Amino acid sequence: MEIASTRLISRFGFMVIFTVMIVLLANHHFAYSLPPVEDIPEEILRTEVITIARSPIDGKPLSAAEYAQLQAKIQNAPPPKLDSSIRETIFLIQLLRTLRTMFPFLNFF
Repeated sequence: MEIASTRLISRFGFMVIFTVMIVLLANHHFAYSLPPVEDIPEEILRTEVITIARSPIDGKPLSAAEYAQLQAKIQNAPPPKLDSSIRETIFLIQLLRTLRTMFPFLNFF
């Protein structure tokens, strides 16, 4: 009886070791997906002070001072005024879209 149980334990141990080896060998390719050692971690990049920027208007590179001036200028600029007939046309188009969404079976135009 002891010999049978010893064989069972040794077979079970062999199966566990064999299974672990298969899993490790099958998953070794995941180590290749790690970033290269010389790559700077994102946590460090987040703490860096950004001293250059791009213009939101034309995409040209700007210094930090020029970017701050441009942002202040954009915020202080009044919104462009539209002609009342254009505003009315836009409102009617939006109303027509809403009505078509609510009543798709009606043909307005």
